[in-house]
Amino acid sequence: MDKQQKDKGLLLRGLSAVERVGNRLPHPVTIFALLTLLVILLSHLFALMGVTVQFEGINPETMKTETQTVSVESLLVPDGIRYMVTSIVENFTTFVALGPVLVAMIGVGVAERSGYLAMLLKRIVIKAPKRLVTPTVVLMGIMSNIAASVGYVVLVPLGAIIFLGFKRHPLAGMAAAFAGVSGGYSANLLIGTNDPILAGISTEAARILNANVVVDPTANWYFMIVSTFILVFIGTWVTDKIVEPRLGPYREPISADIERISQREKRAFRWANLSLLVVVLIIALSIIPSDGVLRGEGGSVVNSPFIQSIIVFMMVVFLIPGLVYGALTGVIKNDKDAAGMMSDSLASMAGFILLIFISAQFVAFFNHTHLGTLLSVKGAEFLQASGFVGIPLMVTFILLTAVINLFIAADSAKWAIMAPIFIPMFMQLGYSPELTQVAYRIGDSTTNIIAPLMPFFALIVAFAQKYDRKSGIGTVVSLMLPYSLLFLLFWIVLLIIWYFLGLPLGPGAPLFM
Repeated sequence: MDKQQKDKGLLLRGLSAVERVGNRLPHPVTIFALLTLLVILLSHLFALMGVTVQFEGINPETMKTETQTVSVESLLVPDGIRYMVTSIVENFTTFVALGPVLVAMIGVGVAERSGYLAMLLKRIVIKAPKRLVTPTVVLMGIMSNIAASVGYVVLVPLGAIIFLGFKRHPLAGMAAAFAGVSGGYSANLLIGTNDPILAGISTEAARILNANVVVDPTANWYFMIVSTFILVFIGTWVTDKIVEPRLGPYREPISADIERISQREKRAFRWANLSLLVVVLIIALSIIPSDGVLRGEGGSVVNSPFIQSIIVFMMVVFLIPGLVYGALTGVIKNDKDAAGMMSDSLASMAGFILLIFISAQFVAFFNHTHLGTLLSVKGAEFLQASGFVGIPLMVTFILLTAVINLFIAADSAKWAIMAPIFIPMFMQLGYSPELTQVAYRIGDSTTNIIAPLMPFFALIVAFAQKYDRKSGIGTVVSLMLPYSLLFLLFWIVLLIIWYFLGLPLGPGAPLFM
């Protein structure tokens, strides 16, 4: 056995060990219940100790920088107990992943159960070059970030279906899509909805030192474009060379014969696609004209009712052709059949809904007690005291952000706390706010795919269990760990190269002050 084969064997054994250890953990519902109990106990302990933290933070409502002093709040005092018992329902119903998933599944469920998605898959399989499947799935995942959470809800399960149609392991397709959607969250060829939010926070943080600084939404655009191609290459290599070989052949029977298509199916597919085209044209007419009804203030598309309601439009995009295809093939005979498909698709999410109920309590209690803020600020103070400069400073900052991201999933919330600390500090060392922001985004993206606290992580576990009932948190983490580590490594290398070449990060966005 040569050294390369030996190293590969060690890697695969290591990932298998991660999976075994992870899957020996209790059920995710039990884990989140225990974590919630731990938060309750730690909040009381730290409150008794009088633990507080002070930082310059940005008020999300006014976008103004304010000195904030935060104390850990106990959940075992009367006010804490009242908060817990009165917030449980709201914590569940307002959890960020719940609504989008259930709404989208109404349309996706009909498209899947009517056979439309299977037919679409057949056509892709017949016409698409097999060698381009993996990079296409990863790229589609990255590009989906312009539409908020659509990638998690639609593309991740679609990646599994596409791979299954090519007689490849569906978990490999799911992993490739998830790597693009979540691990590549800060890479894109276009400007997404998150860019203006982060830029606004960065601007306010920079104005602590210089009232004239403006960080534009396009501040990291050039870097994001190059990152997209790098991550597509890395994501493809990891999928084809590490993840899929480790999974081995998928031994479950494939339900559809991808080469046998009847004339009735072909006719139904044409009409379904025509209905899809009509839906897309109607949506396009509402956003393409400068005075389109779904454009935002000042004709904006990025901050518009269209983007805010993207999940609804995605539901319609799947629902209408699914209904048309089902009706013309005879699968849907009446409104009861259609309603049954919708309810069945929601019923299939029962396990996910239960997990969301428990995890929502943990996340809400963790935020309410300010334990997350304490962790973030103390980590920032440690980095500030480290004495690093230049590339070592930026790399350390990226790694710190990556670790914090395991505990605090909301990127804008973390940045609202961290930006007023790091941007002024780095500005005093001569580094631009745009550089600090892009370093933050690298760390924030790369550990999303291995962070159980990420709101959509429970959904990914549920998708994995569809193809392997034994799958658990350990399965998903072991699948995604190679993506996370290599994305982080190569993104850091790209930033180092960018740094030494002195390239602008975006239009009018230099590296240095």
